[in-house]
Amino acid sequence: MILVNRAVSTTLDNVAWFSRVRTMNRKIHSTVSSSSKANSVRIQHSRSEDSDPETANGASGSSETLVYTRKKRLKQEALEPLEKKSQQLCGLPDIEEFAFKKNTRSSKRSTTETNISVASASTAGRSTETIITPTSTKTAGSPPENWVQVLEGIRQMRSSGDAPVDSMGCDKAGSFLPPLERRFAVLLGSLLSSQTKDQVNNAAIHRLHQNGLLTPEAIDKADESTIKELIYPVGFYARKATYMKKVAKICLEKYNGDIPSSLDDLLALPGIGPKMAHLILHIAWNDVQGICVDTHVHRICNRLGWVSRPATKQKTSSPEETRVALQQWLPKEEWVAINPLLVGFGQTICTPLRPRCQACSVAKLCPAAFKEASSPSSKLKKSKQSKEL
Repeated sequence: MILVNRAVSTTLDNVAWFSRVRTMNRKIHSTVSSSSKANSVRIQHSRSEDSDPETANGASGSSETLVYTRKKRLKQEALEPLEKKSQQLCGLPDIEEFAFKKNTRSSKRSTTETNISVASASTAGRSTETIITPTSTKTAGSPPENWVQVLEGIRQMRSSGDAPVDSMGCDKAGSFLPPLERRFAVLLGSLLSSQTKDQVNNAAIHRLHQNGLLTPEAIDKADESTIKELIYPVGFYARKATYMKKVAKICLEKYNGDIPSSLDDLLALPGIGPKMAHLILHIAWNDVQGICVDTHVHRICNRLGWVSRPATKQKTSSPEETRVALQQWLPKEEWVAINPLLVGFGQTICTPLRPRCQACSVAKLCPAAFKEASSPSSKLKKSKQSKEL
């Protein structure tokens, strides 16, 4: 009996303990729910204006609902790259789209390649200013140092006139012909001169003359295979033979057997680039509109440090870029003479490979002197020169 009473009392104690725990849980739950109600949003369900106002008033007490809202994350729109926007606005030119008359496009490309350094200068009590300065100290159009002395030294070295360009250049093509025929001969000689030595080019013009093919009528009637045989081995002789046929036809149809007299019309001819067009204007029409820059002039001007890319100290990358940079500071009275002068200098002394710096009288003024020469004599000369300095 005693054991039964103890078991009953234990059971009652457990029931009381569970009831107290349940009561505590309810209190905690009510506290949490009341705190969450403060953060919740009460939305009053209201009827539209068309609904009955009495029904709305009657239901106002029971239509209150708790709604928990969560902030929506705004979708970030992907920003378009700056390059795409600039392409849409500026309209970048095609790589193969080139014409001498479109100088504005080339200037835009050069300005985009110009490196500028931005430095922020701030002082006490003043707002910060942004100062933009070019990386190069050389301003556009400023002549290089000692260029007059260098040019005079090259003239003295070229006074002998022993370079191939002096006797077999494009200006000698058809010199014995009447003016009309000579102009066409100069056009053909300039067309054939690309990637071809003066000796080979002069021999090809001589063979064309011997076969009576220095007029547009004769070239137009001749077979292309015959022209190929006569101009071989000039560089790209097969393609140049095709160009010669097309040029002759254009001269007959548009210029009454003569050649174009403007720069734009010459550049429109197949196989004629800026270098050839300026050369033809110089020789055939005595019209100076620019400098004729070939591979020799391009190489020597970069070796002497006469030209560079805009606002940089980097070398120019093409003869056309060299022409634009050279014309910014070289006096116009030197534009015609500079081509045969530097071409002959490049053929005899300042050669593409192993330049003869030891024989150059302006080597002390040349920043590239003895740097490209690899012969033992040139290295010895360089060491002696450094000891003298």
